[in-house]
Amino acid sequence: MPAAPEADAIRRALDAIKSVVGPTGWLDAPDDVAPYLQEQRGLYRGETCLVVRPASTDEVSRVVAICADSGLAVTPQGGNTGLCGAGVPSESQPNIVLSLARMRSVRAVDAPNFTITMDAGCVLADIQQAAADADRLFPLSLGAEGSCQIGGNLSTNAGGIQVLRYGNMRELTLGLEVVLPDGSVLDSLRALRKDNTGYDLKQLFIGAEGTLGIITAATLRLFPRPVQTATAYAALSRIEDVIALLTMSRRLTADQLTAFEFVPRFAVDIATRHIANTRDPLPGTAPWYVLMEVSSSAGEADMHGLLENVLTQAMDAGLVTDAVMATSDAQRLGMWKVREALVEAQRFEGASIKFDVSVPVTSIPDFVHTATAACLTREPTLRVLAFGHCGDGNVHFNLAAPPGDDGSFIERSDEFATLVFDIVRSLRGSISAEHGIGRTKREAMGIYKSATELALMHRLKAAIDPLAIMNPGKVLPQAESAAGTHERKQR
Repeated sequence: MPAAPEADAIRRALDAIKSVVGPTGWLDAPDDVAPYLQEQRGLYRGETCLVVRPASTDEVSRVVAICADSGLAVTPQGGNTGLCGAGVPSESQPNIVLSLARMRSVRAVDAPNFTITMDAGCVLADIQQAAADADRLFPLSLGAEGSCQIGGNLSTNAGGIQVLRYGNMRELTLGLEVVLPDGSVLDSLRALRKDNTGYDLKQLFIGAEGTLGIITAATLRLFPRPVQTATAYAALSRIEDVIALLTMSRRLTADQLTAFEFVPRFAVDIATRHIANTRDPLPGTAPWYVLMEVSSSAGEADMHGLLENVLTQAMDAGLVTDAVMATSDAQRLGMWKVREALVEAQRFEGASIKFDVSVPVTSIPDFVHTATAACLTREPTLRVLAFGHCGDGNVHFNLAAPPGDDGSFIERSDEFATLVFDIVRSLRGSISAEHGIGRTKREAMGIYKSATELALMHRLKAAIDPLAIMNPGKVLPQAESAAGTHERKQR
């Protein structure tokens, strides 16, 4: 790690930064700075010399150049809604928090080209609305869409509920504008579907969590706005039947599935028990449920009939035991509320250890059965909550503390992480599907990524950020510890 800058150098750098962004572009009063130092779950808290809120790419560039000259670290921060601590500054290294919150302009909507270009500080919900105003769809949809910023979505390669149909942020991105660690600007805001001129540099920064540069703007793909939507909620006896239903649904709908979410009975129970106005869409109890949706931009399309045919054939095949289709917007929203209430409902059940993993879709049943058995063997009274985006293989595998937990369950996170991640690796899956690495999974990266992959990542980091000032302590484990961990794991 490079030597920390001297106090005089830090003071001069901060004065220069304040001059660049002006009096409304920085914060240093403790009460004003506090919200930028801690992530929403309170797992991490850092320190910073200054919160900087530039208003343009030029200001970001000049601020980063000052930091590069002085050795001051930079922690980029969007809406600070992440779940792995990537936006929390270091506690031990002099740094600034660079917030993109003032950079919120939609620069252009090109409806005939189905593209939108905006500043990285734009809130996701505002981008969705700008697209809708142009009779287009921007499909990324997340629980935090009212506060998360598109720069953060890009930096974590966000997914959400519609990846099955539209892809995650990598698939949705055509071009980026990025301020590099020396302050120079990479301008690749091209609205092109085809550009076969060498390396696709934008992909380096998507999912890099601010460790290689600061995304300041993006050009993203839009789609025809759906005008016909049909939603159904189905009960199933086995998780294997969930996968069979997905396969059947994709074929019978000509791949017009927009969403395909699976939830266990335990999830429905806690959602309806703890979250007001949440109701079970179906009578009786089944081990598994699927919330599925199809959509079309064609006004004459019969989405209701299409989905009804899927359910009829699925019931005839013995895959679905019961089902209901939404006949109104209110009923549709009620079905979705069961799914969306899960995150909040878990809090009322006590502490939980949460995993965001992905495996091949066909391996989801194997993963859920094996991981559940392994965790219950270690702690028979814990409660397993496995749910997620079945269509793209993303399983949120959460462990609710045993009833009456005295607070010690959460201290076993590493123990259960080893169990779960080892199973994920055996299925050639990923230990992070859509939440990123940040601090939370940084050391696990040293175990579950190959030595070759880690070495190449470190070489990229050293080449692009030789001073190691960009979001230090995130994503990549220390090169020495990663090599040692790999050696130990292989013995």
